[in-house]
Amino acid sequence: MNHKRVQRLCRDEGLRVRVKKRKRARLGQSTNPQDRLSAARPNHVWALDFQFDQTSDCRVLKYLNITDEFSKEALAIEVERSMSGDDIVTILERLINVHGAPEFVRMDNGTEMTSNTVADWCRFSPSNISFIDPGSPWQNAYVESFNGKLRDELLGIEIFTTLLEAKIMAEDYRQDYNQNRPHSSLGYMTPHEFKQNWHHNNQGLTTVLAH
Repeated sequence: MNHKRVQRLCRDEGLRVRVKKRKRARLGQSTNPQDRLSAARPNHVWALDFQFDQTSDCRVLKYLNITDEFSKEALAIEVERSMSGDDIVTILERLINVHGAPEFVRMDNGTEMTSNTVADWCRFSPSNISFIDPGSPWQNAYVESFNGKLRDELLGIEIFTTLLEAKIMAEDYRQDYNQNRPHSSLGYMTPHEFKQNWHHNNQGLTTVLAH
């Protein structure tokens, strides 16, 4: 019995070998223009990314870092044992109540980011989603840079015994970063100072954007 006879028998009997299809990763659909999106003002582009650490008992800590790409302000460092798309939407809604809605939210194609919950939120909110290309973290460079600072200055040197301790220290770091840390890219102003200065110098534009 050779392969030609097998092929002939299969053809005569109408048999086919079902080809197994490769699974494809689910990719988010961006709503931004195809050209490279660059932040031009506060609340233009928010960037999201996850980061991981652990408590002293080796249990996972999952950080959701959210930054404003223009002002470099750390809008949130949320810490939980796990987070879902529902959690992301809840955090975004809370931040919008404080800062107003961003025009775009930049994120990667992680499971939580491409969930139906986040997609539905984008559909019914004034914010659009800008997904980076898979495997291209440099396209989310601002929040990746923030991740590196957070790792070097907090996560890499502190041992957290509880989730609550991690939450408190993350929020302390966020406030210090925004109010006491000058950035050379901001003319050696802190993110808080830079944002206030921009709004003071662009009051007319700020009023238009608010409407």
